[in-house]
Amino acid sequence: MLRLSDTRMSGTSYGACVLHVAPESYIGGPLALLKTGDIISIDVEQRSISMDVPEDELERRRAAWVPPKSRYERGYGWMAAHHMRQANEGCDFDFLQTDFGTPVPEPVIY
Repeated sequence: MLRLSDTRMSGTSYGACVLHVAPESYIGGPLALLKTGDIISIDVEQRSISMDVPEDELERRRAAWVPPKSRYERGYGWMAAHHMRQANEGCDFDFLQTDFGTPVPEPVIY
């Protein structure tokens, strides 16, 4: 079994996992369009994940997708929901974005 998620995962000590898929389903990312029974292809060496769903079906699902209502009206939860960047952008608050530092390269996968 392969676990695929757009979140963090706690307590995982065995098996294969693909985590931090971005953009998140919460904002309409690809996982938001998946349905039970859809086939997902993963090529670790090429670092690619694809949903084996016809493009016209994905467009239909995308048009019908409704964003979830925010659970938070104030505080840290509201800040995180409205200002947290996606995993591929560092999972940091957008207002802490800087233009300094060297980009970190992708790790080698064996």
